[in-house]
Amino acid sequence: MKIFPDLNKCKIAILGMGYVGLPLALEFSKKIKCPHTNKIFERNILGFDINEKRLSELKSGHDSTNEVEKGLLKRANNLLFTSDITQLFSADVFIVTVPTPIDKVKNPDLSFLQKATTTVGIALKGRTKINSKKNNHSAPIIIYESTVYPGATEEICIPILEKESNLKLNSKEPQKGFFCGYSPERINPGDKEHKISSITKVISGSDEESTLWINSLYSSIIDAGTYIAPSIKVAEAAKVIENTQRDLNIALINELAIIFKKLNIDTLDVLEAASTKWNFMKFKPGLVGGHCIGVDPYYLIHKASEVGYHSQVILSGRKINDEMSDWVAEQLILELVKKNFKISESKIIVLGLTFKEDCPDLRNTRVVNLVRKLSSYGAELDIIDPIADKKMAKKMYSLNIKNQINAKSKYSAVLLTVSHRQFINFKIEDWENLIVKNGIFMDLKGIIPRELLPFRL
Repeated sequence: MKIFPDLNKCKIAILGMGYVGLPLALEFSKKIKCPHTNKIFERNILGFDINEKRLSELKSGHDSTNEVEKGLLKRANNLLFTSDITQLFSADVFIVTVPTPIDKVKNPDLSFLQKATTTVGIALKGRTKINSKKNNHSAPIIIYESTVYPGATEEICIPILEKESNLKLNSKEPQKGFFCGYSPERINPGDKEHKISSITKVISGSDEESTLWINSLYSSIIDAGTYIAPSIKVAEAAKVIENTQRDLNIALINELAIIFKKLNIDTLDVLEAASTKWNFMKFKPGLVGGHCIGVDPYYLIHKASEVGYHSQVILSGRKINDEMSDWVAEQLILELVKKNFKISESKIIVLGLTFKEDCPDLRNTRVVNLVRKLSSYGAELDIIDPIADKKMAKKMYSLNIKNQINAKSKYSAVLLTVSHRQFINFKIEDWENLIVKNGIFMDLKGIIPRELLPFRL
């Protein structure tokens, strides 16, 4: 009989204290009553990360991602932040939430996942030695939440775990084996309404019994409930198509925006009219970046290529969205030329740099591509983002940004790229004060007052 960790008292190590791992760690650390056993949780949670700067800020009670409420970190008494691998030796459950980006040629970069898996494998080996002395016979559980292509957990991660730990997947002898699962993260950065507990969790395991245990673990903190997928590969595929579907829908609307520009039609007006039908899906045009929608489709494209299929629709959608920043830049330059502005003497203010509204995350933001394209024409740019980290923007993209607008500055063009609430709260006079006579407003988010005649996507 397979023996799993105590649901109420298990020690959970979460690897990666970013946008996914930190909220998850805090959720598991809550001392609430278990819906399965009706007992108060006595779990100890380890928040593991190799970034000492990140750990230092979390220990001080500060979260630079703004994903957790102020004060929540200091109240989590049973949550320990660490970079010490030996602390992982006593864990019963390991949850991997590290980034899975793409490389320069848009192939999956699984280096973070492989390093984290190696760390877990080493920890499992240390755990076996400790538990053999304590006569602890529970089998460890390793759960992956990082987005991957279908098959990655079983083809890449499990072999590393077995090699590093000298343990065997699904072994019936707890001291000789481990169990594995995949439960894709569904965090929406910056969204204060849809949090971990209110989003249905997809669950899968390496066998039937581990699946049921993992389901019990997550259903103890997920109010919205869980969905058990028939296999790890199905759960992986479900995650990767969520964002692929969104990417394709936005690509369609972006292509329509290009067409409607040629037809002199406002795209947002068209969408408002079309959305009066009950089954119309109201996606909006824009720049598609971030660490999910602009990345995940490439994981599926990569896997499809491995099995001999060349993606057509998905790749076409990616091409449209990747080229959208160039198209927007060209439209703005054309508008300036039409109004007789000399581009080399034009001053443009770009409002927003992060990949989405009210979120400080700068990873894979397509605004950077737009900025670089405009700079290539010789225009002078001021980049304003009230919540982005200036040092991070400099480090990641070599861009000098400001958090506040200089009230004395006037611009040939105002380019709204990210709908941070600070920009949404602008009054019409705030917009007017930014522009020179005959200047141009370009609005990628549909929030600049229509009476100012902005060029909209």
